[in-house]
Amino acid sequence: MWLLDVRAVLDREKDIQEVDVEIEVLKKLDDEGTSYAILSHRWGAEVDYGEMTGLPAMEARKREVIKRRDGYQKIIRSCKQAEKDGYSWLWIDTCCINKDSSAELSEAINSMYRWYRNAQRCYVYLSDVDASAFPTEQDFSKFGKSNGWPVWFSRGWTLQELIAPKEVEFFNKNWVSIGTKQELTSTLEEITRIPSKVLRDGQVLSTEPWRRPCVAQVMSWAADRTTSRVEDRAYSLLGLFDVNIPLLYGEGSKAFQRLQLEIIRVSSDHSIFAWN
Repeated sequence: MWLLDVRAVLDREKDIQEVDVEIEVLKKLDDEGTSYAILSHRWGAEVDYGEMTGLPAMEARKREVIKRRDGYQKIIRSCKQAEKDGYSWLWIDTCCINKDSSAELSEAINSMYRWYRNAQRCYVYLSDVDASAFPTEQDFSKFGKSNGWPVWFSRGWTLQELIAPKEVEFFNKNWVSIGTKQELTSTLEEITRIPSKVLRDGQVLSTEPWRRPCVAQVMSWAADRTTSRVEDRAYSLLGLFDVNIPLLYGEGSKAFQRLQLEIIRVSSDHSIFAWN
C-alpha cells in the first residue's frame, strides 16, 4: 500500500518552492509490518495521487488552486494529527491509490477492509459537524438529507471504515476531537443498528459462523447507505464478508449479484436468500 510520509508532507508544506521536487511524500510499505494512521471521510473536492506527488513541479498558479481545495487541507490536517499522535505514516484513499492503474485500484478495494483493520488509529472527519460534541440525537434541521445524522453515516464505504479499525476517533469540521468509538458505542449503535459487540470488536465478523452476525443482518446495516457508483454498493461490502471479486465498473447492479454468488460459494449461511 502507498502511505504518506507525514514528516515529508509537512516539511514540503512549509515552503514548497524550496523543497527538492524529487522528495518522496508517498512510499510503498507493508500494512502488516507498519504502524500507521488512516483517514475516513466523505469525499468532496479532493487531491488525487498524481496531484499529490506532482505538486512541487507544477506551475505556481495551478499549485495554489490545488492547495486551496478542502481535500488538500484535509490531508495537511490529518498529517498534523498523525504526527501529534506519534505516527510517521498515514493512509488516505484520495491520494494513496493510483487510480490510473486498474490493477492497483482493484488491489486497494479488495484489501481496504484489511488496511483499516491493521491501522493503529482511524480518524473520522465529520465535515458537517460544527459543534464541539458528538451529536447524540437526530437533528433534521442540520442533517436533513442523511436521516438526521452526519452524512458520513449515510455513505456505503464508511460502514467498513467504522467496523474494521480497532481505534476510531471522531473530529468535527475544525479538527476538534469529539469522541472515540469506544466512548460513543451506544450512540453509534443507535445510528447504525450495528450491535455494540461488533463495534467494540470488528474481529467478530471473522470468527466461527455461530458467533458472527448472519449475512442478512450485515446486509441490513448497509441497506440505507448510498454510493456514488452503483457497483460500489457491492464492492464496499467485500471486506465485511471476507470475499474477493474482480472489479468491473460499468456492470451496474450485476456487481451485487456477483457478490451474493461469492458469499453463497464460501458460506453455508442461508440467510442471504432472505435478502433482495
